[in-house]
Amino acid sequence: MKVIKRDGRAVEYNSDKICVAIEKANKEVTEEKRATTEEINKIIKYIESLGKKRILVEDIQDIIEQKLMELGKYELAKNYVVYRYTRALVRKQNTTDESILGLIKNAGNNFENEDENRGLVCVQRNLIAGEVSKDLTKRILLPEKITKAHDEDVLCFHDMEYFMQPIINSCFVNIKDMLDNGTEINHHKIDSPQDFEEACMIVANIINLVSDSQFGVQYININHLGKYLRKSINKINNYLIENVKNMLNKEYGAKFDEELINNLVDEFKQKRLKEELSNGVKILKYQIESKINAYNNENRIALILFVDKSNDFAKENSMIVDEILKQNINNCEFIFDEISQNEGHFNYGMVSINLFNTIRSANNLENEFWKLLESRLELCYEALMCRHYSLLGTLSNSSPILWQNGAISRLQAGDRIDSLLKDGYSDIYLGYYGFEKMIEIATEKFELDDNSKERFENSVITFLKNKVQDWKKMTGIDFVLKKVEDRT
Repeated sequence: MKVIKRDGRAVEYNSDKICVAIEKANKEVTEEKRATTEEINKIIKYIESLGKKRILVEDIQDIIEQKLMELGKYELAKNYVVYRYTRALVRKQNTTDESILGLIKNAGNNFENEDENRGLVCVQRNLIAGEVSKDLTKRILLPEKITKAHDEDVLCFHDMEYFMQPIINSCFVNIKDMLDNGTEINHHKIDSPQDFEEACMIVANIINLVSDSQFGVQYININHLGKYLRKSINKINNYLIENVKNMLNKEYGAKFDEELINNLVDEFKQKRLKEELSNGVKILKYQIESKINAYNNENRIALILFVDKSNDFAKENSMIVDEILKQNINNCEFIFDEISQNEGHFNYGMVSINLFNTIRSANNLENEFWKLLESRLELCYEALMCRHYSLLGTLSNSSPILWQNGAISRLQAGDRIDSLLKDGYSDIYLGYYGFEKMIEIATEKFELDDNSKERFENSVITFLKNKVQDWKKMTGIDFVLKKVEDRT
C-alpha cells in the first residue's frame, strides 16, 4: 500500500509509524487513559483491511482519531491531534499576522461608519480570538482536503471562529426549568423568584452567561415570565390591602367601607404594577443591548413573543409583550410564531455545500453532476463529523450554565456531554447555498424546459433530504437540512 504524503510524494506504508505516533500521545495521558498494544494493533489491522492501493496520510490520521474516539479514549485522541499537528506547525507558516495586525491598526479609527463597533476594545478582543481560531482550524485542526474545499468555495465550514474550543452554536434556553426549579449563577444558588423584577434579573444574568458560553443566537421564551408577573400582582394586592386596612383602622377604627378599600387598592395596584412591569423589562433591555454591543451588534438574542392563549398566564404574558415592544429593545430579534423546538435543544455546527459551484463543475446532468454532488456531500459529512468529534469528551464543567445548571441540561460535575450530541437533544446542519444560481446554470447549460427544470429542482432537494436522513439513521445524530444565505 502506498501512502500519499501532503506534498504529493508516494511512500511505502509503514505500520511502525502509527505505533510511534500513538505511543507519543500515550505518554501525555495517565495510564488508564492510554491505548493498549492490543487496541493499537486493532487500529492498524483495520487500516490494512481496507485493501487500498493508495491512501492519503491524512485519511490514515483521520481513521486513527476516529477509532480512538470509538474506544472512548477522548483525551488520548485530543493528544494525538496535538502531536499530529504540532508537526504541521513546522511545515506551515502562520497566516494570522496580517489580519490581526490589521484589526489592531484600525482599532479606534472606525467610529465614523456603520461598522463603528469594530473599533471598540471588547469587540477587538472577540475578533482577534476569532481570527486565531480560524487560522488554527484551517492550518491545524481540519483535514487539508476540507480546508481546501472551504477555500475553493466548494463548501463552507461555518464554525471556524470557535472550532478550537468546546463551544456550541445556538440554543433554546430552558428558562422554565431554570426559573421554576432554581439555578446557579457564579457559584451562587438561585431559588425560584418571588416576583417579576426578580425573575427578569435572573433571566438577564442567564442571558449574559449563556452568551459567554456559545457562539450564536440564544432563544428566550417570554411566556415563562407571566407566572412571575402574576406573583407580583398578588403580592402587590395583598400588601396594599393590608396597608389600606391598617390606615383606615387608625383613621376610623374597625368600621370602614369595603368598597372604599377596593377602590384605593385598585388605584395604587395599577400604578405599582406598571412600575414593576416597566422596571423588569428595563433590566432585560439593558442586559440584551449591552451584550449585543459587546458582540459587534450581531443578533445573538432572540425573544419569543408568541402568546399561547391556552397558557394559564396568557393575560400577564400579553402585558409583558406589550411592554417589551413599547421599550423597543434595539438589535434584538423578535419571534411572534410558535416554536416547535423543545427548550434545552441546541445546535452545534453547520457545513454548507455550494450547489452553484457543483453544477458549474459538471459536464452533464445524467451522471457527472450526481456523482459530483455525492462526493461533495460525503466531504460535507466528514466535515460535520469533525465538528461532532471535536465536542466528544467535553466535560460539563466547561460551561456550568449550559450543562449543569439548566440552560440545556442538569448533568453532574465531571459528566461528559456526549449523550446530548445525538438522539434529538441537539442537531447539526447540512446547509446549502447557490440553489437559484444552480438552476439558472443548469437551465442554460443543459437546455432544460420548464418541466425538466422543475423535476431537477425537486430531485436535488429530495437528494439532500434523503442524504441527511441516511446520516441520521447511520449515526443517531440529528442532521438537519437548512438553506442558508447565498454566498455566491
